[in-house]
Amino acid sequence: MNEAAGDGSSFSSKVIGIVFIILLLDLLGFTLILPLLPSILDHYAQAGDVTYQSLQSVVDWFRKAVGIPMEKKYNSVLFGGLIGSLFSLLQFLSSPVTGALSDRHGRRPLLILTTVGLAASYAVWAVSRSFIMFLLFRVIGGICKGNVSLCTAIVADLPCPKARNRGMAMIGVAFSLGFTVGPLMGAYFAVSSKTTGNVFYETPALLALTFSVIDIFVIWMMLPETLPKVIKGSSSHGGDSMDLLSPVSLFHFTAVTRTKEPPSKERMQKLQVLGLVYFCYLFLFSGLEFTLSFLTHQRFKFTSMQQGKMFFFVGVIMALIQGGYARRIKPGQHIRAVYMAIMMLIPAFILIGLSWNIAMLYIGLALYSFAAAIVVPCLSTLVADHGSANQKGTVMGILRSLGALARAFGPVVSSSVYWIAGAQTCFLITSASFVIPLFLLSKAQRSKEE
Repeated sequence: MNEAAGDGSSFSSKVIGIVFIILLLDLLGFTLILPLLPSILDHYAQAGDVTYQSLQSVVDWFRKAVGIPMEKKYNSVLFGGLIGSLFSLLQFLSSPVTGALSDRHGRRPLLILTTVGLAASYAVWAVSRSFIMFLLFRVIGGICKGNVSLCTAIVADLPCPKARNRGMAMIGVAFSLGFTVGPLMGAYFAVSSKTTGNVFYETPALLALTFSVIDIFVIWMMLPETLPKVIKGSSSHGGDSMDLLSPVSLFHFTAVTRTKEPPSKERMQKLQVLGLVYFCYLFLFSGLEFTLSFLTHQRFKFTSMQQGKMFFFVGVIMALIQGGYARRIKPGQHIRAVYMAIMMLIPAFILIGLSWNIAMLYIGLALYSFAAAIVVPCLSTLVADHGSANQKGTVMGILRSLGALARAFGPVVSSSVYWIAGAQTCFLITSASFVIPLFLLSKAQRSKEE
């Protein structure tokens, strides 16, 4: 039975609550690995893994070719950047396709399919004992990581604007809690896994698998379909494939114009600007997000548990901002809120990059956390309002794809600068580069389109 036709607040509240649970379970599994990545790469380097050593020889060749002095401690940063880029590149390819398919076949079946794929990836991670198996886990996960865009599309399907705003805020809270608890759990269970004589990442991998299995059960048993039956299959079937895979088409949101009710020219222009802001922000932000754990691992000798506590600190502040400030942002004020948040990232990156003690690092992290709590939820709310009912999945899938493309190139560019010029230069260059999304936002704010 399709319940999306009902416009009662009880239906919207039910959907928002279920989406919150689904996304929280998904993010808990996803974030378990964050504090472990430097240690995982060190593990394969020390074990003399053949695949890892082969990639190491390529890095050494590049280092000699450009005349960079040997700094082994930075090799893991570059390796991690490449792995992160691979994961995000696969998301870039799959997210718009997943979103478009959900516009035709419904959110629920696509959500079940992607979650089953994620569970399979965590199963591979749990049994992996080589670097090639670890890479396979990241490949499967990258292809199937469509839950966020699908959950956002589900919220965008809700009939009441007030419910949509509340739903987007709850998605932000799920992110905050996931990034608060997940890394700490990953670090804790990695330590307990060592004490039992297992590989340190085995227990976190099994826990991630458990979260995904529970997620499948929740979706199957509790989530109603939110896409009305009259809308399914109403989007254009012709010439969509390149629109969903070509970066140029994605930046122009070309697939959105292929439907029977395309947005107006002014709305399309604003949508394109917002998409570009989203891309630029995540391109720069993902550099710090990725290199942060390597910086603290190398500069402050953080253990996996200390990394987990750091992410816990970030998550708590994000949750407080989401619960106290972000959900009270009034319609029409979202662009201004995003502008203020990105402005705060400039001193945040400077403080973190130059930090010589823990206090200075955590002050920078507090500013960083404020931006992380505001920018993506607000931009998602703005973008979700562009497009008719049969375009929500496509619009949010394209937005996630642009974010994935940014995350594909952001970490590898950041880790390369980090590797060549050091942490301070990397963070200072990034902080100065935030003038680009700020300029684009000012352009969006001057737009005649409300």
